[in-house]
Amino acid sequence: MATEKISLTLEGNLVAEARERVGRRGLSKYVNQALRGQLQRDRLAGLLVELEREAGPIDSDTMEEVRSEWPDPVANPRLQSA
Repeated sequence: MATEKISLTLEGNLVAEARERVGRRGLSKYVNQALRGQLQRDRLAGLLVELEREAGPIDSDTMEEVRSEWPDPVANPRLQSA
């Protein structure tokens, strides 16, 4: 896959923490993965808006049922970094 060298302005504390996790040479890959994940979430959010426009909002009983079965990231910290 083709790559492109760019310049970014990022918060210093975020860069420092990321470098602690991945090392100086792993930062590009780490930021690339974060950007890929954010773009995927943005596309999913757009799909949900489109589906809601077509089918109407999800009723509260269904939402409550799904939430009760969905893993809680607070109760399981391993899910927070996924």
